Amino acid sequence: MNLSNLQPAEGSTHNQNKRLGRGEGSGKGGTASRGHKGAKSRSGYSKKIGFEGGQMPLQRRVPKFGFKNINRVDYQGVNLDSLQALVDNGVVTDTVDFSVFVDTRLATKNELVKILGRGELKAKLKVTAHKFTATAKAAIEAAGGEAVTL
Repeated sequence: MNLSNLQPAEGSTHNQNKRLGRGEGSGKGGTASRGHKGAKSRSGYSKKIGFEGGQMPLQRRVPKFGFKNINRVDYQGVNLDSLQALVDNGVVTDTVDFSVFVDTRLATKNELVKILGRGELKAKLKVTAHKFTATAKAAIEAAGGEAVTL
């Protein structure tokens, strides 16, 4: 072994790429394999997402549709079976108000609560919420409870 036949260990080097733009003798000088002119030949070029070579892109060809109603009021729904589960777990006994919904994470402090009619309510509860469906209100009153609208 001497200085003329030294080489790195097998697998220790990875970069086998030709160095671009290092003179004509390298075979990759001049335009550095980028061709002549055009966006791809320039430094700093990056293609925009959805760019189709100047053709009108798909997201601009497809028409807009629908709308967002700025006056829409969103309610967080809480079903009767959720209220019955609170009673069964001993969380509430007679009254269910907004603080109970927040504490049990059925709603956040900024949401409006609407009681929905899924499930069955056996317990006599005084339920306070922002809205009630007709079936939920009927079920609460049928169980001997009271539905109070905030």
